[in-house]
Amino acid sequence: MRDYGRDVLAGDWRRPLRGKIPKVPAELDLVVEDAEGGFCGAVVACDKEAVTLEDRFGRRRVFPLAPAAFLLEGRPVTLVRPAPEAASTGPGRSASGSIAVEGLRARVARESRIYVEGVHDASLVEKIWGHDLRVEGVVVEYLEGVDDLPAIVAEFEPGPGRRLGVLVDHLVPGSKESRIAAQVSSPHVLVVGHPFVDIWAAVKPSAVGIRAWPEVPRGIPWKEGVIEALGWRLEPAEAWRRILGAVRTYTDLEPELLGRVEELIDFVSTEETP
Repeated sequence: MRDYGRDVLAGDWRRPLRGKIPKVPAELDLVVEDAEGGFCGAVVACDKEAVTLEDRFGRRRVFPLAPAAFLLEGRPVTLVRPAPEAASTGPGRSASGSIAVEGLRARVARESRIYVEGVHDASLVEKIWGHDLRVEGVVVEYLEGVDDLPAIVAEFEPGPGRRLGVLVDHLVPGSKESRIAAQVSSPHVLVVGHPFVDIWAAVKPSAVGIRAWPEVPRGIPWKEGVIEALGWRLEPAEAWRRILGAVRTYTDLEPELLGRVEELIDFVSTEETP
């Protein structure tokens, strides 16, 4: 027994591993699981000693920032308080990369509007372009799909000074969406789109911490298929909070989306001459 020393199973056997466990900033909306109790939720607050998680039912619990106390994608992590953002000596930038307007008071909303397909699209546009939209006085509203787009456009009654921009998912040649968009011909309406099946895929995989967005077979709902393929134990709403929480600036989004949203903002905010 002298060759082996004391019992290797005595004491805290996890301690030698803790140096290898990654430290992850407890950023808002990061979804983690309490390693001991199994409580799963998104980060809603964090201080130097504890983090507050909120689950999908709105229940909140506070946990100490202990080593290896949480699971991220099933792997142990140590949550740490996020570092404060460094002060910048140059002009401030908004999340879209534009120069931020200090002391901004939102402009009175124009009659022109931007329509997007769903609430996820709207929340992503707001997170990255919200500052720009308030500068221009542009309101973003969401639809439930684009099947009734021609009727929706007619109800909006576009005209001079009342422009409508529409962002469509999966707007590629030959798609159902492209055939519907082709039915809209008003010069006061601009319909553009990105090639992704869902707005989730407009977020760069690297921002979410995955290699690529999974291929989902036909017949399987895309969001549910992605969640299953990635092994996330989350409901779609929770998964979206996780994805949206990973987005910080325009650099986390694919160029195919960036260009289209900028085009829509320019279109609806341009003053038309009589």
